[in-house]
Amino acid sequence: MTLTDRVALITGGARGIGRATALALAADGAHVAVNYRAGQEAAAAVVKEIENLGGTAAAIQADVSVPDEAASLVERTMRELGGLHVLVNNAGITRDGLIFDLDIDDAWLVMKVNFGGVLNCTRAAIGHFMAQRDGSIVNVSSVMAEAGWTGESCYTASKAAINAFTMSSAVEFARFGVRVNAVLPGFTPTDLVGSLLARDKGKALLRQIPMRTFADVDQVAKVIAFVAGPGASYMTGALIRVDGGFGGQLGIGRIG
Repeated sequence: MTLTDRVALITGGARGIGRATALALAADGAHVAVNYRAGQEAAAAVVKEIENLGGTAAAIQADVSVPDEAASLVERTMRELGGLHVLVNNAGITRDGLIFDLDIDDAWLVMKVNFGGVLNCTRAAIGHFMAQRDGSIVNVSSVMAEAGWTGESCYTASKAAINAFTMSSAVEFARFGVRVNAVLPGFTPTDLVGSLLARDKGKALLRQIPMRTFADVDQVAKVIAFVAGPGASYMTGALIRVDGGFGGQLGIGRIG
């Protein structure tokens, strides 16, 4: 168990990749803070599952897009679980739509939650990490940040901002023993990508993925857990795709 007695905070930890990450980190021995904004019952269920497996966890409510709430989230995590060593910035939303039709308030909300949450939680935790000269931050981005996709302009822009922030913060914090990396999931069946899979159960999309399968949330979570842990001790500023080869091809990688 590589994270024994270390404390991890996962934002948006009640469902999807966040839930799977909370369970993966707990399986590696971490005490886990499961952040949620509105899904109290789902967060409590994750905590119960971790406790039933012999782990320690706490559900903590906060809207990470609000700086004061992000700061309170970090403070409560340290108070309730006895410290903080790993921060997984996972919380995110999307508002799909063509640029011409976008509601400007929706567009800024996506940026405020997705990138703002990363910024706010990083700023809230970094003083503690620097003081203890130990910390690992994993930002959950997306393979969509590296290319265009119709109807996803705000989401992709927010994730591209996360990538740039990851690299800059990695450079700033390295001298304090703090690592910052990003994991870029491909198409993973969660609430966020449901609209992309609804039309034909994702068959057209599957044909564009070299491995011909969608990612499972557990597959993504295991990569996050590795990057967060001591096995990745010389990794910082890295953008790691977990996408079945989707981002490594030109176009859709074949003719016809």
